[in-house]
Parts: sequence; structure tokens; C-alpha cells
Amino acid sequence: MIDRRLRVLGPVGFRDLVYSEWGDPKAARTLVCVHGLTRCRHDFDTLADALADAYRVVSIDVAGRGESDWLPDKGHYDFPLYMADLAALIARLDVEAVDWLGTSMGGLIGLFLAAQARAPIRTLILNDVGARLEAQSLKRISAYVAWKPRFETLDVAEAHFREIHAPFGRLTDAQWRRLAQTSTRPHPEGGLTFHYDPKIGERFKEAPADKDVELWSYWEPIAIPTLVLRGAQSDLLSAATVVEMQRRNARCDAVDIEGCGHAPGLMAPDQIALVRDWLERHPG
Repeated sequence: MIDRRLRVLGPVGFRDLVYSEWGDPKAARTLVCVHGLTRCRHDFDTLADALADAYRVVSIDVAGRGESDWLPDKGHYDFPLYMADLAALIARLDVEAVDWLGTSMGGLIGLFLAAQARAPIRTLILNDVGARLEAQSLKRISAYVAWKPRFETLDVAEAHFREIHAPFGRLTDAQWRRLAQTSTRPHPEGGLTFHYDPKIGERFKEAPADKDVELWSYWEPIAIPTLVLRGAQSDLLSAATVVEMQRRNARCDAVDIEGCGHAPGLMAPDQIALVRDWLERHPG
């Protein structure tokens, strides 16, 4: 794994994004992995290590998360900026098209990009997100996302992540520890806190969460091979939504992952094999 920086221009000047890269830079295919709302690029470390024998794999800290720069205005934490940043990343990678794997928010960024004309996305894997977002899940996320904790120790932080991210499914003790390490940063008053800009939570709480979010107008133009991974106990992506997505797009495959909710962690060997096998069957 190699860590790199990408300097991008936005509404408040230049800032840096941090991404990691695995595998041969000259590999025939490049897989871009993008995390969920408050997560970071290291969520894909296990998957990337496993796929690096056949793919160039890239995962990025979206603006305000992990080691990427924070934004001074919470209003800029929105999809147009994320889309521009990821388009800049694809340009930096110097490839005609990429395969895209996105969890939750990362899947939505990919969905919105893939809906554009001449999008440089070959295939799309949506991890527990789709063309309808359930209001009950948005309310649940809104209830905790703006919390600004102070964990006394890494053990206390890990216990929190084990509880709040239990829907990730089967993670080993080592993976939970790694998740806690990469999801926290030093708190100014001692201890640890979340490794993302608190303004992200403030921005999310401002969005209406009283009704489902319908994104069918973005889904319908997409004609590339797509795989929808759904946590069998997901409260964000319903089984009915997946059925309707497949009805509207004949190139959409779907798999329910047992023992997971929102969203599958994609760290278990069988989940990684599922991603690899699907990519091999869909060269784009």
C-alpha cells in the first residue's frame, strides 16, 4: 500500500485529499473504493490487499474524513463537491475508466457520476445503497452522526464502534481494533474522538429525514453492469427497492448478505470473494 495526496481546487481554494493505492499501476483494471458518510479509506484495506494481485485498487478519504483536509463551511459538504473531487482523482489515475465500489455515501457518489453522460465508470458496485433511501435509517443516522465524543482510551472507542457498527457483520478482533485505530484521532483535551470534521454531522442533521429519498432519475440512465450488495437486515436499502432497481435495469445484479445490516463491512473472505467473482464476470 502506498499513500498519496491529491491537491484539488474547490469553492474555498486548494486543499488536499489523501488516498491509498495497491497493486500494479499498469494493471488492466482500476477499482476505486469510496467509504460511507463518516468512515475513511482504511475500511477497504482488507479487500484491497486481497484484490491487489489482479487489480490496481484505490481508496480515498473523502473531504473532511480521515487525513483529507476539512472544509471551512459545512454547507460545502455535499455531493457536487464530492463528485468534482472524485472526478479529479480519476483524472489523476490516468485511466479511461474505473470500476467503482462505494459503501453508502460512496455508492451514491458513484451512482451520481455514472448517471452523467460519458462517465468514466466501467462497472458499479453499490454496497447497501440504491435508488431509494429509507427515512427510518436517515433518522437513525442523524441521531448519532453529530455527536462529538471524547473516548478516554482506544479500548473504550473500540467498544463504541463494535456497538454502532455491529451491522458491518463478521469482523475479527484484529479488524475491530484496526477500525477503532483508523476511525479516531487525538482529542484536544486528551483521549480520542472521531476522525472526521464534526461539521459533517451538523450538515447531515440539517437535511430533511421525514420521508424516503427517491433517486430514480439518477438510476434510470445507468446502463453499465451494476451489482447491488444489500445487508439482509438493512434499514436503509429495502428488498423492495432492490427488486424495483432490477426491474428498471436489466444489467443490475443483486445479492443479500446475511448477518449484516447497513452496511456490510466487506472484510470477510466470502464477501471479498463475491466482489472478485462479480468483477471477473463483468469486464465492462
